[in-house]
Amino acid sequence: MFDDLRPTDIFAAAYRLREVVRRTPLRLSLALSERAQRDIYLKLECAQTTGSFKLRGAFNTISTLPPDVRARGIVASSAGNHGLGVAWAAHYFNAPATIFVPRTAPRVKRDGIAALGATVNDEEPHYDAAMARAIAFARDHDATFIHPCTGDALIAGQGTVAIEVLEELPLLGTLVTPVGGGGLLGGCGVLLRRVAPTVRIVGAQSENTAAMARSLAASAVVSIPSVPTLADGLAGDIDELALDIGRHTLDAMLTVSEAAIAQAIALLAREEMLTVEGSGAVGVAAILEGYADTWPGPVAIIVSGGNIDRERFETIRLAGIGD
Repeated sequence: MFDDLRPTDIFAAAYRLREVVRRTPLRLSLALSERAQRDIYLKLECAQTTGSFKLRGAFNTISTLPPDVRARGIVASSAGNHGLGVAWAAHYFNAPATIFVPRTAPRVKRDGIAALGATVNDEEPHYDAAMARAIAFARDHDATFIHPCTGDALIAGQGTVAIEVLEELPLLGTLVTPVGGGGLLGGCGVLLRRVAPTVRIVGAQSENTAAMARSLAASAVVSIPSVPTLADGLAGDIDELALDIGRHTLDAMLTVSEAAIAQAIALLAREEMLTVEGSGAVGVAAILEGYADTWPGPVAIIVSGGNIDRERFETIRLAGIGD
């Protein structure tokens, strides 16, 4: 994968997305910069059209499909944000879409997918089961399955995040990105390794979604249990392709505690007036756990999404006051 995808593919995706995807803010955080003792910028994909970066890859993928293929239907499995991106893009192209999510997916994500006109199936207990169901459904209905993390067009779309960061912060020293299945990491890594090879790339995930961290440590794909996590968007196993992405792009792979993620959500609400989901807060959680000391500055942290159920957000925000 890493050798097949080129920066030109990512620039082509940026052109394709130019009138569809928001160019999200890159904001200097004074509070985090003071804490980390270096400039910390937040790339606010939580302000994206569907509330996460996932729209970039989903739209780029669906836009490259022939019209007759789109008309037969689009299928995806998702913890929620990929499903929102696919549903939005399918609606844009007037294509039918069916999205399989685990029954534990946040209500805000399930409702958002349905509001965009897609059919939502939330019968499976966890993410990996939802993916297996989606693949079988696409095969049985001659529809196109869009993987949430792999595929050249999808990864190229996710990599457009890094283009925007570099354009505004050309002296970037470290990029910190959430890591689930490796799509965002892969797209940003392809661009940075070829265009800005001195930039340090740091991945972050929760202890309860540490498939990439455990697999890198074992030099082989390691299956992880499905357990509750605030970082639901990073849940699930990875595959060989994702592991290859991690090997070729990461300078460091960090895991953070669920408590630190909650603290990061509360801090971002209090100091930055942002609503951020657990998956989007893992990079900031890494600062709270003291990892920033090894990051060359300036640092850009991708805040990948903001789709969190209101009740859960308010509970975390109020509990974090005074931290």
